[in-house]
Amino acid sequence: MNNIGSLVLMIISEILIVGVYILIRQTTRKSQLKTAFNWILFAFFIWTLGSILQIVFQNSSIEPVFFEKIACIGVHFSPVIFLLMAITFSKTKFTFKWYHSLLFVIPIISTIIMFTNDYHHLMFENYSINSTEMVYGAYFPIHSLYTYLLFGIGLVIFLRYSIKNSGFFSKQSILIIIGTLIPFIANVVGMLNIIPLTTYSTPISFNFMILLYAIAIFKFDFMNVTPIALQKIVDRISDGYIVLDAENVIIDFNKTFLHMFNFSANELRGKNLFKVSIKDEERRYFSREDEKFIMNSIDSIKTSDKTYSFDKTVENLDSYFHIEFSAIRDKGNFLGTLILFKDITQHMHDMQTIKENQNMLMERERLASLGQLIGGIAHNLKTPIMSIAGAAEGLTDLTKEYESSVGDPEVTIEDHYAIAKDMYDWIDKIKNYTEYMSDVITAVKGQAVTLSEEQAVSFNLDELVKRVDILMKHELKNALITLNIKMEADPNITLKGNINSLVQVINNMISNAIQAYNGKTNEEIDLILAQSDKNITISIKDNAGGLPKEVQEKLFKEMITTKGKNGTGLGLFMSYSTIRAHFNGNITYETTQGEGTKFNIVLPVI
Repeated sequence: MNNIGSLVLMIISEILIVGVYILIRQTTRKSQLKTAFNWILFAFFIWTLGSILQIVFQNSSIEPVFFEKIACIGVHFSPVIFLLMAITFSKTKFTFKWYHSLLFVIPIISTIIMFTNDYHHLMFENYSINSTEMVYGAYFPIHSLYTYLLFGIGLVIFLRYSIKNSGFFSKQSILIIIGTLIPFIANVVGMLNIIPLTTYSTPISFNFMILLYAIAIFKFDFMNVTPIALQKIVDRISDGYIVLDAENVIIDFNKTFLHMFNFSANELRGKNLFKVSIKDEERRYFSREDEKFIMNSIDSIKTSDKTYSFDKTVENLDSYFHIEFSAIRDKGNFLGTLILFKDITQHMHDMQTIKENQNMLMERERLASLGQLIGGIAHNLKTPIMSIAGAAEGLTDLTKEYESSVGDPEVTIEDHYAIAKDMYDWIDKIKNYTEYMSDVITAVKGQAVTLSEEQAVSFNLDELVKRVDILMKHELKNALITLNIKMEADPNITLKGNINSLVQVINNMISNAIQAYNGKTNEEIDLILAQSDKNITISIKDNAGGLPKEVQEKLFKEMITTKGKNGTGLGLFMSYSTIRAHFNGNITYETTQGEGTKFNIVLPVI
């Protein structure tokens, strides 16, 4: 390359350097990475300026080595700046420590040796613009080795993080590789005299690197630290992921995925998902059926935007995963597949614990309900049984009386009719008592059944009230509380659902109202049945002073009780769930401090 051509290229390079510097100052926000890049631009500017002056004044009395001394300021310090720029790129933010200053020791020594070269010739024994005529001094190999070492380390850092963030064949990575290899090859070729080159070839080649870096900055946003920050984020999230290209080759993943399945990066990157070598049976996580489903899911999303997923128990890891498959598209073109692995192990354990606790609480509530039923049976059947026993005694006496009257001439026909009438009266009473007992048994049997199974039937309000009255009579009588039943709707209105569950809900609210009086007697509870629009509202109203605010805030949202250690808080919570789930209804409440509370069960009419 002749000197004129070299001069033109270097002038263009200087203009390019200034232009890139201006663009960076005007169009980009300030950052450490941009600052480091500006310093490397400055170093190359000084380097190229010295070479330009060398050509311009080549026919003057000034020795060319004088301008080399100017250029060496940029030459000697550019490798250190390049390395610091690479470190800043990899770490996003670079904190300068005292030991980093040691990197400048050799550049400073090199600069001093260069400026005093006339006295010792350690850098150059004979300086010439032609590399074939150049005779290097004893120190030059040390300077060159350090220069190439720093540029090499910086190149490795740039390549590593660019490939990690964008992929090996990304445009950014290719620009880095080409841009950095151009000056490297040019220097090696010049030093080994493979091709005769002038000293101007080195700054020109480095300026080509700056050109490619500039394209990477402004065309492909190479200096944007967002990909690095994003990589740090995805490495820290709890979900693992892998990215496949269109041929199902693994091209990306996060550290979480590696930790989940005990893989190393080398075992996965560049391997086909379905050909990953698993030598250890302990690491065979998916069955053949699972692999077939995964393959079908990937094939399906290539032509669909639907997300496919399935849950998998990995016994080898004692873990549960929710796995999702999504297509990666660009302008409608399928590029690859994103597979997301959500570790739901703790969630599954928590759900199991909740289920066990819920079963335990429901069993406790069932036992409490069963105790209430037994109390109701004992009370409601005791009276009719004693009455039947009394009637049996009456019939026995009448039978004896009738037996002694047989053949007695003083016993008239009228007396026989009178005895028969008394016997019929006792029989009628026994019939009434047995019918009442039958009603009690029917109601109790229904409530017992609802503890283990659900039955959806049609029933009317009159039947509902009768069951409530029968089952609550004992508890109301013991508490000396009066239940006022106010039927403000047609008693023949039909509802559909499990009548036994509804009876239990109403009884639970009446029990709560009784307990709200805290043992006070001669109080009243209103059971009001009213119709509005297409709904039936069943209200249970007391005058026990209202609900505390802390209870109101949590009502229906969690299991809360005002009964202290004597309550589970499950009754009202389950009542709300029962009405919502089995009747498509709702429960509301009205409460006034110092007065009372009214619970409203709102049910749709058939």
